[in-house]
Amino acid sequence: MMLFVSITKHNGIRLAELGFALSAVAGAFFLFGGMTPFMRRGGMALGGLALLIGGVLLVVATRWGHFG
Repeated sequence: MMLFVSITKHNGIRLAELGFALSAVAGAFFLFGGMTPFMRRGGMALGGLALLIGGVLLVVATRWGHFG
């Protein structure tokens, strides 16, 4: 809990940027996972994981990092 208290506005912006970048990576995983048959399950799993982590980072940046 102490970690969230010490997040500054600048760090909140960096967390949000990282969250947005992970959502873009998730989109690329979903795209390549849908295009190639051998990458279907792996691409979808990695894309979902990247989207999950990116969403959590955006929530943390918005709530405790004064982003927005």
